[in-house]
Amino acid sequence: MSGGFDLDPWRLRWSDLALDQLHRTESVFALANGHIGLRGSLDEGEPVGLPGTYLNGFYEEHALPYAEIGYGYPEAGQTVVNVTDGKIIRLLVEDEPLDLRYGRALHHHRTLDLRTGILSRVTEWESPTGKRVRVSSQRIVSLTQRAVAAIHYVVEPIDESGQTQLVVQSDLLANEPIESRTRDPRVALALKSPLEGEFQRAEGTRAVLVHRTRQSGLRVAAAMDHEIEVRDGLRTDITVEDDLARLTVAADVPVGEALRLTKFLGYGWSSTRSAPALRAQVEAALAGARQTGWDGLLAEQRAYLDDFWEAADVEIDGDDELQQALRLGLFHILQAGARGESRAIPGKGLTGPGYDGHAFWDTETFVLPVLTYTVPEAARDALSWRHGTIPLAQARARVLGKTGAAFPWRSINGQECSAYWPAGTAAFHVSADIADAVARYYAATLDADFDAEQGTELLVETARLWASLGHHDPHDGFRIDGVTGPDEYTAVVDNNVYTNLMAQKNMLEAIKAAERNPSVAAHLGVTPEEIETWRTAANRMRIPFDDMLGVHQQAEGFTSHEEWDFEGTPGKHYPLLLNYPYFDLYRKQVVKQADLVLAMHLRGDAFTPEQKARNFAYYEARTVRDSSLSAGTQAVLAAECGHLDLAHAYLAEAALTDLNDLHDNVGNGLHMASLAGAWQAVVAGLGGMRDHDGQLSFAPRLPSALARVAFRMCFQGSRIQVEITQGSAVYRLVSGKPVDVAHHGEPVRIEGEVALDIPAPPSHPAPSAPKGREPRRRTKAGGS
Repeated sequence: MSGGFDLDPWRLRWSDLALDQLHRTESVFALANGHIGLRGSLDEGEPVGLPGTYLNGFYEEHALPYAEIGYGYPEAGQTVVNVTDGKIIRLLVEDEPLDLRYGRALHHHRTLDLRTGILSRVTEWESPTGKRVRVSSQRIVSLTQRAVAAIHYVVEPIDESGQTQLVVQSDLLANEPIESRTRDPRVALALKSPLEGEFQRAEGTRAVLVHRTRQSGLRVAAAMDHEIEVRDGLRTDITVEDDLARLTVAADVPVGEALRLTKFLGYGWSSTRSAPALRAQVEAALAGARQTGWDGLLAEQRAYLDDFWEAADVEIDGDDELQQALRLGLFHILQAGARGESRAIPGKGLTGPGYDGHAFWDTETFVLPVLTYTVPEAARDALSWRHGTIPLAQARARVLGKTGAAFPWRSINGQECSAYWPAGTAAFHVSADIADAVARYYAATLDADFDAEQGTELLVETARLWASLGHHDPHDGFRIDGVTGPDEYTAVVDNNVYTNLMAQKNMLEAIKAAERNPSVAAHLGVTPEEIETWRTAANRMRIPFDDMLGVHQQAEGFTSHEEWDFEGTPGKHYPLLLNYPYFDLYRKQVVKQADLVLAMHLRGDAFTPEQKARNFAYYEARTVRDSSLSAGTQAVLAAECGHLDLAHAYLAEAALTDLNDLHDNVGNGLHMASLAGAWQAVVAGLGGMRDHDGQLSFAPRLPSALARVAFRMCFQGSRIQVEITQGSAVYRLVSGKPVDVAHHGEPVRIEGEVALDIPAPPSHPAPSAPKGREPRRRTKAGGS
């Protein structure tokens, strides 16, 4: 068992009711395609942990709270909205509603199949009056038809004789009651009945509702249609109100027969289109789904996922729990970005309302590397969203007195909506993270159209930000002062190494892009003088180093700060931000999440192997991982420094963060960056994959507990597989042209199959984590 889930390499099955775990299972069983997200709640709508139906980019506004206002503070917050719920199919058995809190569940299980993308459910239920039925359902959110979801719902009487009267009510429900889980009354008020009805219509078995948000002015349409199969005696009725459309189906069904209902759903939203236009859009989506049919939708879904797994699968021999978790993570990353189509990828994907549905730098730094090397078109879509928000980022830079584009720390529509500026506005590194993702995508795809139409502008505008944000010091080189790096326990510092190295790469990549696309650069007003400004700043970038300790400083002066008292910090006081003031955290050597260590991953070309080993040991002893972002990165550097069993432990923590609910918050949605970090821990950690300057290289090694690891990835139109065993690695060309890579520093051409020996790992003293903060794969109670 894996915390309630049966162990299976390709499925997640939950085999009991566990109503107290609904929040958790609803997140794990969520289905999405990057446009639509359906939490994995029960078909009947109740009992429910947290209802959730989301459309990517659809939000409501609310005022941001400030005790004291300051110039340049963002004014409006944004919060994801639970839109019209089409999942609900209620069942009455001889006038008794099927509710798993009543009667008896004789048998119940739910299964998510990662190869087919189907969430299925089987329940045998006895009503309080003794009537028994078997309910089977299958649910999908289409990866091929972006606006479509569908449910196949089957009810079979299992009494010994006679007929059973069955009534099924299929709903579209807007403004679904939700118990607010936020402490901010402004957010709670914004989410209380956020949708105003504009249009409703129902006829036959079809209904459509159109609503509009009260503050953000966004319009949403939801539609449903049905196919019903039953031998005879069928009665149907359809009704509609502002917030509810309901199809009622009644039939007397004998033992041995069944009532079958297939429900097709269509969703769309817009900030500009009229209610009639949106209605037409979702009705057209329904027409397409009906034309394809339920079986056709399943076949399309399986074909799409077959192709995905051929390009992206990860295999682990020796850790069954980890194998299941890694495939689950890849599946949810795909669901978060597959059909986003110029929308953001939120930190929780579309699995829950955590982080208010905001997108962060997590997308570019953790999620997009996965998509770039598995589903590159999805990575391009996410970067296209960033490109579309350049005007907002330029306006934000101007407010801050800078040039170029200052992209937001957290946002849904591209505007900054973080009310805490030390961790928000000051975290300028997000602009360099976007540039890094742009450069990686171009190198991995050679997508010249993207490079000319979007990528170059993103690189140029972010380079301009750094040129205006930093300054030249005669003695110290180019300095970037007063910023916050990835570590949120160390804010508003000078010369954060991660920020400076990523800014350096940003400016150098902008120069390359301008030289590749001179007409684009000219259109953007790039001059030879500006290019020389970027080159000089990059070459003189200040990188703080503590000569006495022999380690890089996370930021200037960091190694001079007072040490945190880890021995005197009880385990119940983690995460520290909930138990200690930021003032105290900011002035101590305590690290929330990988910062300097992340720099050594993404800019490993700027460090020697000896520096990496000393830096890793130093920061390992000060990093508490109060963020789910950290474990995957620590796994990558642990592997590079030869600490392979530690890398395995951190890999497991990243992969199992949600499946085992290690942070006790999976009910608000899954951690996309942690799931992506687990992939990076395998590919960049155990596989040693690096892509510095667009050159692909590998340095694979395995920990003692794993017998074999294999992963697939895409590069410049080809698909390759890397298979690692103890002492050797095999590189295979799955499809496409030969690929030139390096294996532990030696050039290799992958064409057909190449088998190579693996050298012994470097030997360094084992590092130590702070007391009580060692990697974990289960909760402290041993379960989840």
